[in-house]
Amino acid sequence: MEAIVQSLNDFIYGRILTVVLLGTGLTFTLWLRFVQVRHFFYMFKVLAGSRRASGQHISSFQALATSLAARVGTGNLAGVALAITVGGPGAVFWMWVVAFLGMATTFVESTLAQVFKVRGPFGDYRGGPAYYMSRGLGQRWMGVVFSVALLLPFGLFFNGVQANTIAHAFEESFGFSQVQTGVGVVVLAGVVIFGGLRTIARFAEIVVPIMAGAYLAVALVVVFMNLGHVLDALTLVVRSAFGLEQAVGGGLGFTMQQALTNGVRRGLFSNEAGMGSAPNAAATADPQPPHPASQGYVQMLGVFIDTIVICTCTASIILVSGQFDPTSSVTGVQLTQQALSSQVGAWGSPFISVAVFLFAFTSIVANYSYAETNLLFLKQSRTVLQGFRVAVLGVVMFGAVADLPLVWALADVSMSLMAILNIVAIVLLSRMAVAVAQDFNTQLDGGRRPTFDPANVPGAAGAVTPGIW
Repeated sequence: MEAIVQSLNDFIYGRILTVVLLGTGLTFTLWLRFVQVRHFFYMFKVLAGSRRASGQHISSFQALATSLAARVGTGNLAGVALAITVGGPGAVFWMWVVAFLGMATTFVESTLAQVFKVRGPFGDYRGGPAYYMSRGLGQRWMGVVFSVALLLPFGLFFNGVQANTIAHAFEESFGFSQVQTGVGVVVLAGVVIFGGLRTIARFAEIVVPIMAGAYLAVALVVVFMNLGHVLDALTLVVRSAFGLEQAVGGGLGFTMQQALTNGVRRGLFSNEAGMGSAPNAAATADPQPPHPASQGYVQMLGVFIDTIVICTCTASIILVSGQFDPTSSVTGVQLTQQALSSQVGAWGSPFISVAVFLFAFTSIVANYSYAETNLLFLKQSRTVLQGFRVAVLGVVMFGAVADLPLVWALADVSMSLMAILNIVAIVLLSRMAVAVAQDFNTQLDGGRRPTFDPANVPGAAGAVTPGIW
């Protein structure tokens, strides 16, 4: 069964998503006139005013922190190491490409999520692909299919995988049994999850900047300790990306196809651009300036932080440390731990274990928030919601104690199906997204603080929920 699912994954990523994701990202990049370059510094300007929100709504910064909590998980530690060992150092280059193009894709999907957001049953904002499929395209059935496709990986599969990674890391570094770790994770996750969306957002707002900043600081220390090897590592990444490095570290060479496929797969798994997950967080924000495109800029920064910054930190630790050996069986988080320990000493492995816990735990609660939004799209019922929360915690416990190679593979399949559905929707709605971006830029260029009036965007007035803007 695992072999069948893995073959399906290889076909989807190698033949379909590689072309679709890169093609969609390139199209949006050109259509938006390289917004990720042209307005690179403007992303930070919007972020500077993102802590404000009206009433009890979630701020843009909290929405960004929630999406980063979901993005920044085991893929940034174990996934990057796995991509390097399976696809070669060149996989890192293709992760960068996916992230660069994905920034434009995320701008579009996050802007659309803001345009078509609704008021949830608890007074907060809700939205995402299911909502813009239903309200923007008028195809509720499509939103239903997407919601079901999201509930499986984000409510169940991914959370089991994250718990499994935490359990193995803590067992190796601290000697805790998988059952002990599982119980601890369930208790902590339960406190946050049962607090609802605002509790998750407040938790992410505090924890995410701390964990990302600490990891970046340690990676920079390792890089500065090995400045003489940085250029060699960068050259290795670029040459390997195009299959030009015939023998990496004395081992077998890697083909361009290996680098491309694994880089795209891990890039998507990590930054989630185009997958349709981050828009669920983007829609919850009360954006400042009060315009859908402002959250597009904020979420675009999220892709940059996740892949260009944090994934590059992991790749740098592995490659400049000299611990990468394509003939070795060491891979995943163990390779990252080994590489860091070789540079900073015995505390390197426990540090990575703590980082794994923070990265994975924040992913669990943020993934749940995405699932909750889509569950409420299907059915607004407190009883169903409470039952789902219990089920999520049950899967977390199961994931901590079980071996999950099949679940990893199934998670990839579910994610790819989500991505295909979402990409179809945002392509169909792309003219509106570009018109919203142009409306924002026209006001900005005119020296005004952008505000959104649906009447100024063709086709938006009749589809936007009354009173939202």
